[in-house]
Amino acid sequence: MANTEAALKDAVTSIEGAAAAALVDYTSGMALGTIGGTKDFDLEVAAAGNTDVVRAKLRTMEHLGLKDEIEDILITLGTQYHLIRLLSGRSGNGLFLYLVLDKSRANLAIARHQLKKIEAELEV
Repeated sequence: MANTEAALKDAVTSIEGAAAAALVDYTSGMALGTIGGTKDFDLEVAAAGNTDVVRAKLRTMEHLGLKDEIEDILITLGTQYHLIRLLSGRSGNGLFLYLVLDKSRANLAIARHQLKKIEAELEV
């Protein structure tokens, strides 16, 4: 089992094209841990903003009466992928992993698979 710091480090080192990662509490919008980011890309701001994305999707599912769980949410930009993976299980309730990928270097299928593996090993 990996702690937050080790899991985030694993994400940016083992996933090709990963530029930044965070573990985020979507009930508060606060990042519980971050790695990467730059002065031009504030990971704390991104974490808070993506909290709104997760909440909006959960509300929409509720309004539609969908009795399912979100595995991940993909946002595709011109040069980046932003991957949001909601943690499953009791200890991960209300949390998501957020991964920023360089679109030119990343393999999205492999990144999703690796992030799922990291989630399974994460001890919160």
